[in-house]
Amino acid sequence: MRILVTGANGFVGGPVCRTLRDAGHQVVGAIRRELPPPPGIDYRLVGGLGPDTDWRAALEGIEAVVHLAARTHVMNETEADPLAAFRRVTRDGAISLASQAAAAGARRLIFLSSVKVNGESTPPDRPFRTEDPPTPQDAYGIAKAEAEAVLRLQGGLDLTILRPPLVHGPGVKGNLLTLIGALRRRLPLPLGAIANRRSLIGVANLADAIRFCLETPATIGGTFLVRDGKDVSTPELIRRLGAALGHRPLLLPLPVGLLRFAAKLTGRQAAFERLTGSLAVDDGPLRRLGWQPPQSLDQGLEAMAASFS
Repeated sequence: MRILVTGANGFVGGPVCRTLRDAGHQVVGAIRRELPPPPGIDYRLVGGLGPDTDWRAALEGIEAVVHLAARTHVMNETEADPLAAFRRVTRDGAISLASQAAAAGARRLIFLSSVKVNGESTPPDRPFRTEDPPTPQDAYGIAKAEAEAVLRLQGGLDLTILRPPLVHGPGVKGNLLTLIGALRRRLPLPLGAIANRRSLIGVANLADAIRFCLETPATIGGTFLVRDGKDVSTPELIRRLGAALGHRPLLLPLPVGLLRFAAKLTGRQAAFERLTGSLAVDDGPLRRLGWQPPQSLDQGLEAMAASFS
């Protein structure tokens, strides 16, 4: 199969391209700036993602599209209207690409969405399920939810949607990178008393889930939550990541109420909720179709840790 992967040189895009290539597919990667492609992968230079992006050259001869590119989380937002910016890139860019892909003769679309379409947190004993009504809480989640809805109605392509939770792996950024930095400096972490439940997915497992969906007709029309298979608490994640880095982390069991008070004083309530809240997903529907993650959680954490050694 000849497959176009958008965001091909990104954190997720690189592993997706290599996984599809190794499975015997012809891979064309869409990128925004000139870069040498990895062996066996053909790059196509495409401008910024949005409703006016011209995909015609990149779509020539393409049978399937894996759409990964999006406006991702922005730590220091500069847009006067962030929701409008997310909608233009993440929603309208996806809709335009799908329309052009159908017109060019492509048959298949894998849309990488986000668990943020479901919401920001779950009770410890009740994971998100795909049939749950969408409850996005931020601009990124809203734009992804709206893109999903329009792509389902638009037609023209056999659509599959994947909603991953937190993705880990080599080259990770954001909060996981901050945590790795703290662990490498052997800083004490006051998170030992947290009792929550978090689903994660390694980037290698996410890439394989995308491959599986492309190769499995039964996934057409479906929306699937994906995970490594082992949910962990924040302290357990820190211990496992510390083991991957080769040392035992110093976890202090500070009361969660004290942490909440400190977060309120410093304006870091959102970061506190991500650290202490539960966010688990039910990946049963995709597993029942035959998908199994090729890596365990610990193998994924070890690969991530090794990339920073």
